[in-house]
Amino acid sequence: MKIAVWLILAFIWSTTWIFIKVGLDDIPPMAFAAARFLVSVSLLAVVIKLQRIAMPKTSAEWKLIAITGILQFSINYSLVFWSEQYITSGLAAVLQATITVFGLILAWLMLPNERITLQKIVAVSVGIIGVAVIFFDQLKVDNLMAFAGCAAIVVGAYAAAQASILVKAKAADIHPATLVFSQMLCGLPAIIIYSLIREGNPLAFNWSLKAVLCVLYLAVLGTVAAFWLYYWLLAKVESTKAMMISLVTPLLAVVIGWLVLGETLPPQTGFGGLLIIAAIGLIVFRKRKNQPQVNADTRK
Repeated sequence: MKIAVWLILAFIWSTTWIFIKVGLDDIPPMAFAAARFLVSVSLLAVVIKLQRIAMPKTSAEWKLIAITGILQFSINYSLVFWSEQYITSGLAAVLQATITVFGLILAWLMLPNERITLQKIVAVSVGIIGVAVIFFDQLKVDNLMAFAGCAAIVVGAYAAAQASILVKAKAADIHPATLVFSQMLCGLPAIIIYSLIREGNPLAFNWSLKAVLCVLYLAVLGTVAAFWLYYWLLAKVESTKAMMISLVTPLLAVVIGWLVLGETLPPQTGFGGLLIIAAIGLIVFRKRKNQPQVNADTRK
């Protein structure tokens, strides 16, 4: 079940870039992101109401949600969208893959059960090299704004990793649906304000049928379903395993773009893909050795 969810997440997040790319033909990036999350929040509100899912009650829970919501949605998503004005999508994919590096270090610092091992270091390094190989021809920084874009992507990757580790460490008792819903409530205002200031009146944009369908896909599958499944998975496996998804999504995205949009498949994709698959195999599909069969809730 856990491997199936991992694969489903990898597929969903690999397809989102196509809908983002198509939607951006008609809608500015931050308004597009704001619309995506507004629809997601609305859908989750209905689900939570109908299923009577409990909302967070304590101030400690809301403080955690506010911090992780700002990290995951305000900072990470805003910086990714802003940065891609100045750097290639391939370079952004490579830098975004540093989520696994930050996740590995933060898990070691904050999660006693997750240690840094040589196997993990090798796997993460090989995976990032694999992503870099695929996008080798896009790894260029031509000016100061491109450098700033690179730095922003790395900051966003750190924010996303920190949010995941905090959720793993402290949000075990919060339902995934209310967690995503509450995080977006906290993270969305900054995106809306930035969009209104920088992009203007959203009613003046070209909300074509194509753009609306892209928003709906990204809201329903790319956000509600994906983050619900991700937080479920994060509670069941080591954080490093969950965050390794960020290494395989660029590979799948390139292949899907080739199959669906007829885009050119880089000749080095095969070699880079083999490196990524090897990295995933070392972490995600490895079997635990010499570990007694005990209930996960009894581990210290």
